[in-house]
Amino acid sequence: MPRIKSSHLLVAESGADREGHGLKRTMGLFQLICFGVGAIVGTGIFVGLSDSVAQAGPAVVVSFVLAAITCVFTALSFAELGGAIPVSGSSYSFAYAGLGESTAFLVGWCLLLEYGISISAVAVGWSQYVNELLHSLTGTQLPTALSAGPGDGGFVNLPAVIVIAMASVLLVRGVRESARATTVMAAVKLAILIAFCAIGYSAFKHGNLTPFSPAGLGGIGAGTTAAFFSYIGFDAITTAGEEAKNPRRDIPIAILVCMGLVTLLYCAVAVAAIGAIGGDQVGGRPAALSYVVNEVTGSTIGGGVIAFGAVVAIASVVLAVMYGQTRILMSMSRDGLVPRVFEKVSPRTATPVSGTLIVAVVFALPAAFASLDSVVNLSTIGTLAVMAVVNIAVIALRRREPGLARSFRVPLYPVGPLLGVAFCLYLMYETGWNTWIQFAVFLVAGSLVYVGYGRRHSTLAQDAAEVTPDATDAVRQAV
Repeated sequence: MPRIKSSHLLVAESGADREGHGLKRTMGLFQLICFGVGAIVGTGIFVGLSDSVAQAGPAVVVSFVLAAITCVFTALSFAELGGAIPVSGSSYSFAYAGLGESTAFLVGWCLLLEYGISISAVAVGWSQYVNELLHSLTGTQLPTALSAGPGDGGFVNLPAVIVIAMASVLLVRGVRESARATTVMAAVKLAILIAFCAIGYSAFKHGNLTPFSPAGLGGIGAGTTAAFFSYIGFDAITTAGEEAKNPRRDIPIAILVCMGLVTLLYCAVAVAAIGAIGGDQVGGRPAALSYVVNEVTGSTIGGGVIAFGAVVAIASVVLAVMYGQTRILMSMSRDGLVPRVFEKVSPRTATPVSGTLIVAVVFALPAAFASLDSVVNLSTIGTLAVMAVVNIAVIALRRREPGLARSFRVPLYPVGPLLGVAFCLYLMYETGWNTWIQFAVFLVAGSLVYVGYGRRHSTLAQDAAEVTPDATDAVRQAV
């Protein structure tokens, strides 16, 4: 029998519904929406757009829509579970309630790819735009040795380390301060992308959209996998379950609003970029949005503004994703599956200071020495695996706890969650066999960690062991 932890026990142990817990409820609906936008809009559109266009051409719009559909089915499942189980563990906690401890641990292990590794990938993308901004302002750039890892011809990516350090300092100071910073940064990057669309559409040429799909369906499929990275992070909203003022109502609304807003924005930006200068010019080009503006305006000033927006946007993603990673580790630590240091909350700042600093140090290392391309596919397949499990958890929890209070229910159940699983599996297939082999090795390593540490230190198992003797005595006395 799998070790299942009921949703009621998860909520009770987290302290989400009682006063005096270390975490404080400070985030309203607007802050949650800004937090979601902050977690999603960043490297994927500012850096990853060129990779998607290189695969699909102008049909990248179709790729973005397909990636959004994949995310929408899963977003509906996150909305149901986030409203029903408002705790900081997100998909880890959902898997614990629906599928059991061993699956939950592997979900938490995979979240190291979605959150932790993507911190490194996003930080590398931030470094590219820092150089672009410096070039537009001063005509110079940081030397390659200090702005790229060995895989990209440098020695250490110093800007990537700096942005992770800045995010960790802000997170340690408190959630209220982090939420305010995320709100400001979300507003800045939305304004920058809207301005980009205005510039791009002013130079729009219909001929730049033909041929629409130069690589056919295969190109669209590959572009969809690349575009999916642009949506990673929307589930970070559910990690704020213990710090949202009204999580059962606000979390589902925030998820759905973010997904709709981001999809419209991505499609508009992609069409503006390709329509302005053509897919051949956008595909595979670093800092593509700045290049588009420079080409349209004939000046580096506009490109500098876009680079500034990218610097702000990508920094907000690092902040939001680091927040999510620390909260998931905190939930796993409460359950005894990872060391207790991750659950310690500072009484002064009401934040997991030690856990935040450990996350910053651990994921600054790959940011400093790895390339963006080497981690994107692995992060993508790990995220897709987690999303597939969340869709399955909705079905399992509906059967196991039919009376659970749900502020939102997935429409067209069970078709919606099953389609979510199918789309996730398709995109996982599209990542390629090399990525599958890497992912398999990663899962084997996670299983060994669970058997060697997590299973033996599980608080659920310890509680069961303490209860069993009492229960046995009661039976004997009754006989």
